[in-house]
Amino acid sequence: MKIEIWSDVMCPFCYIGKRKFEAALEKFNQKNQLEIVWKSFQLNPEMEYTEGDTLNKYLARHKGWTEEYARSANQHVTSMAKESGLEFNLEKAIPANTLKAHRLIHLAAKSGLQDNAEETLFSAYFTEGKNVGDTDTLIALGKKIGLGDSELKDLFEGNKYVNDVEADILEAQQIGVRGVPFFVIDRKYAISGAQPSEVFLQAMEKAFTDSEIPSATEPNGESCDVEEQC
Repeated sequence: MKIEIWSDVMCPFCYIGKRKFEAALEKFNQKNQLEIVWKSFQLNPEMEYTEGDTLNKYLARHKGWTEEYARSANQHVTSMAKESGLEFNLEKAIPANTLKAHRLIHLAAKSGLQDNAEETLFSAYFTEGKNVGDTDTLIALGKKIGLGDSELKDLFEGNKYVNDVEADILEAQQIGVRGVPFFVIDRKYAISGAQPSEVFLQAMEKAFTDSEIPSATEPNGESCDVEEQC
């Protein structure tokens, strides 16, 4: 059974949703029969890195908030992340374009390291305050998960996997994805947002036991969308 997950590296609910999904996997008896594929999604494909920029400044500028309100919103998200066992240090987060990060994830998939890449990139952005749009940083992170130096340098010297990232985003548009995380279970169930782990578990069990059920969408959970972002 195949599970596809559309996500962006800078989406806090994608990281939180990953943890809730993983909690569901631990209770799913057929987890060894799953194929999990991470799909690229960019909340702000036009974003450019600005030296000295912070997440609070970016959100205030992008949403018309005050920095104080942005800080309060980030503190709320940090509390939500803590409930899922995650440590967010959003004061250190560096807003950057995620295209290169998504290309790295596609490269990692070729070696069966896609989930490792997702986890490493989430942690780098949300916990460690690293610039996930910086080539040298991404090469170091790629080496950390076991990718080779030559293949990493080759990745960023050209445009490898740009078309794959764009294809994922186009597919998301075609099936109506407006926010992430977005989970598609065996093309039968669509789950939007960082839902409780029980929702993921129930959907996986239903999809696994009945190959004839129609497509269904669960109620929306916490997510980041292309208009409001996060």
